[in-house]
Amino acid sequence: MEKKVLIVDDGERVVQSIAGVLEDEGFQVAKARSGEEAIKVFQQGEPDITLLDIWMPGMDGIEVLKRLKWIAPDCQVIMISGHATISTAMTAVKLGAFDFIEKPLSLDVLLMTIHRALDHQKELITVQRSGEIVTEGPFQDKKIFAKEMAGELIGPPLVSIREAIPLTREASKRKGTSLFPQHTLKQSMVLYGTGLHSGKKTGLLLQPLPPRSGILFGNISSDEFVPAHLDYVQTTEFATSLKKGRAIAQTVEHLMAVLHAYRITNLMVKMIEEIPIMDGSALEFCKIVEEAGVEEQEERMDELIIDRRLEIVHKNKSLIIEPAEIFSIHFFLDYPAPIGQQTFDFTLESEEAFRDQIAPARTFGFLKDIEMLERMGMGGGGRLHNFILLDDGKIVNTELRFPDEFVRHKILDLIGDFYLLNRPVRGKVTAHLTGHTENIILLKKIQEATRERER
Repeated sequence: MEKKVLIVDDGERVVQSIAGVLEDEGFQVAKARSGEEAIKVFQQGEPDITLLDIWMPGMDGIEVLKRLKWIAPDCQVIMISGHATISTAMTAVKLGAFDFIEKPLSLDVLLMTIHRALDHQKELITVQRSGEIVTEGPFQDKKIFAKEMAGELIGPPLVSIREAIPLTREASKRKGTSLFPQHTLKQSMVLYGTGLHSGKKTGLLLQPLPPRSGILFGNISSDEFVPAHLDYVQTTEFATSLKKGRAIAQTVEHLMAVLHAYRITNLMVKMIEEIPIMDGSALEFCKIVEEAGVEEQEERMDELIIDRRLEIVHKNKSLIIEPAEIFSIHFFLDYPAPIGQQTFDFTLESEEAFRDQIAPARTFGFLKDIEMLERMGMGGGGRLHNFILLDDGKIVNTELRFPDEFVRHKILDLIGDFYLLNRPVRGKVTAHLTGHTENIILLKKIQEATRERER
């Protein structure tokens, strides 16, 4: 039986473009040009999926959503808009929208989102028939589904994504690679916070992407994006930041560490220039990924296997990577009191190990450094609740989560930086007093060696 999709939009080109694609894919399509008409069409024959524009004259999409959910609480409504904000998206999701899609449209993402909504509808029917009770998770109010949608089916950003950082299908033919499934999130999520260095309130929107898309950082208010890749590192001063054209992504390392640990390979991350610092750790990012769920995708990706020792040495700092059966890190640091010398060994065997041992470790800094950052116009988001502040040989503002929390946080940063190679790495890392700058220098050596090997 054909699935029925109701398209609600006051733009004739939007409706015709979407309808043509869906009909080609075997869907039955109904159309409405206003909120009032949408309610009538919905009542005449409840569709399986409703695509609902937010901004329409008269009754807007939010009001239509309320009425549709009152008529049929389990109806699957995907909101679409080209001028919405994270607050608008959050409102729609709280009112029961399944997803929130942005214009302009990507055909792949549109179809992927519709099929996910149909799968969700099927699950609801199964649960209702079995008599189970569905409850909301602790982060249910943070969920949003967001993808590319448009007045015309023009397709960005997926075409340009694959040109920017192509994920090969020929990995099995290479020497020194190991294939594993690609992954994305099962649903989109939203998170609010403050940028550590900008001090600005910012939202974070995580959106599933199809296979071979890669991890992308985009601005909430534009179509530009920067791939999460070594080639686009702009600065490593106090944090790792990326830039391509006008797209900027600052302080990406904590989120990248979580995506590395959970092996998320395809994801759009939208924000306002900087990833929110949250509590200074990566724990909240772990929670949001687990709440969204990780979806295994059909295509495979190659693991980068280190086949020889590579190292960088500068004065008393050194960073080495050598062949090993799994990605592991040995880190030694030596800071003034109260930190002192700390050593920690971590093997990235599972997301649970990362979540429990590394993700809770918070950003730290000395008061003198914070004052310097503020003079430079940075560090504006550092607060007593999201930063371990050190001064006069003691911790000023908090209790440690681990006795060696400082070295664990350095490992967190390293795991995040290493995922800028665009794929997981198999090798043993030995770090001595290093930071973001040394991480990126070693990654460039690894990239150069890998490209030579793959020629």
